Amino acid sequence: MSDAITLSSSTQFHNQTLALLVAYQQAPSVRLRNRIVELNMGLVRRVAHRFSQRTPVPYEDLQQLGSLGLIRAIERFNPQHGCAFSSFAIPYIRGEMLHYLRDHSHLIRIPRRWQSLQRQGHRIQEQLTTQLGRTPTHLEIAAHMGIEPEMWEEARTSLQQTPLSLDATVPSPQGESLSTLGEQLPDQKDLDLQLAELERMQLQRALTQLEQQTCQILKAIFLEDQTRKQAAAFLGVSPMTITRRVQRGISQLQGLLQS
Repeated sequence: MSDAITLSSSTQFHNQTLALLVAYQQAPSVRLRNRIVELNMGLVRRVAHRFSQRTPVPYEDLQQLGSLGLIRAIERFNPQHGCAFSSFAIPYIRGEMLHYLRDHSHLIRIPRRWQSLQRQGHRIQEQLTTQLGRTPTHLEIAAHMGIEPEMWEEARTSLQQTPLSLDATVPSPQGESLSTLGEQLPDQKDLDLQLAELERMQLQRALTQLEQQTCQILKAIFLEDQTRKQAAAFLGVSPMTITRRVQRGISQLQGLLQS
């Protein structure tokens, strides 16, 4: 019974928001926009809470940034596209916060565990280079650290700066629509914050030139916040294959963007 009530309430909320959005599209006004903002502030609070747990930026400031993203989403939303407004708005809310954090990168917290693993890995890399007379592979480094290769890969790449655009557009798996990379970035991983600016159209064209599975893997890891093991299970390949395809995909993107 409670599930039915919850579903009914959710449907009513969706219909009310949609009706206001349709009215706003037909005759924009500050009153209508503010009403839509009030109805959907829960989205802003949810995202702000999650960001406040991983940055020293005050919750109130994050909420203000998120509100700007929500207004931006209201201005750009087209009810005729059939997309749920919450799904459309959250990337804009998150995007405002990510842009702020990108511009104030000294505020970003890299997990201490990753920092510790990276320092340990670099020491082992130097030792193995001396012992082997060559640069050790990442598999060898992980083995000497006593951790899974995927964990070393996460730690190793966490502080790298990969120049991809937060404003770049990527296709959906069905190729039916485009959404921006920065808007969809998951806010749980610090890997998100490695993405800096490049031209939107350049990256869009580059992504369309990647092999379909590589594009799916990049989206699963960077946009859907899946771990390498989750992505591997979903696609029916090994986690190491996922790691290699991620590295190859990023390398291909960089090559395409520089060509």
